Amino acid sequence: MRSRSAVIAVTLLCILGAAAVAAGGDGNEGRRTLQVFAASSLADAFRDIETAFEAEHPGTDVSLVFAGSQVLRLQIEQGARADVFASADRRHIESLERAGLVPEYHEFAGNELVVIVPPENPAGIESFDDLPRARRLVIGTEHVPVGAYTREALRRAAERNGPEFATAVLGRVVSEESNVRLVRAKVELGVADAAVVYRTDQAPGRVRTVPVPRWANVRAGYLMGAVARSANPEGAEQWIGFVASPAGREILSRRGFKAGSAPAW
Repeated sequence: MRSRSAVIAVTLLCILGAAAVAAGGDGNEGRRTLQVFAASSLADAFRDIETAFEAEHPGTDVSLVFAGSQVLRLQIEQGARADVFASADRRHIESLERAGLVPEYHEFAGNELVVIVPPENPAGIESFDDLPRARRLVIGTEHVPVGAYTREALRRAAERNGPEFATAVLGRVVSEESNVRLVRAKVELGVADAAVVYRTDQAPGRVRTVPVPRWANVRAGYLMGAVARSANPEGAEQWIGFVASPAGREILSRRGFKAGSAPAW
């Protein structure tokens, strides 16, 4: 009888011990997690903001999730746990607003397009008008913000250079990627002659940059809001406020973004 009682006691202790490890296994010692879903192009800036935010809010552990805005939107629609959503264009956050999943949002930063080429520039692309020279061009898919902005820039270029320009450029596309970091990687790996990315993704030293002229360029607006079913609504509002603060704006500016919603560059 004693032996059986001892086995039961040991079993209970093991169960309680496992539960304690599961409860405290993340090592956060009571810190609340804040889950931030953000467009891939925000990765460098938001990692810097994460460090500064956690220093100011030691009770919060920020968890950053980066992907194409369209992928993150779909994940939130399907019930993924998120407290904040930061989109690289208006379409995806408006979709969540219509579904009641992001009740309010605001624009907090801006960006613009550039063309990048390998350092040795094998296709000899020196200007935006040279894009048809590329044998292997990489852009974003039409559903990812950078891909939608790229197609809008080509539409504007067609009004000035003629429709054959856009047709020739799109005819050089060998790959369409689901986020801007994958677009850039194709040039960095040397498997593309050119790609269209954001100004903040230039990667000096690893690629060369060719500007997109103002008459063709598109301002990419970044919008952010708290997710309606957030498990940490207080932390979400604190994050959003910090990004809009002078400290947050300084980090965004340092990383090449136009902080705020002003349209001028």
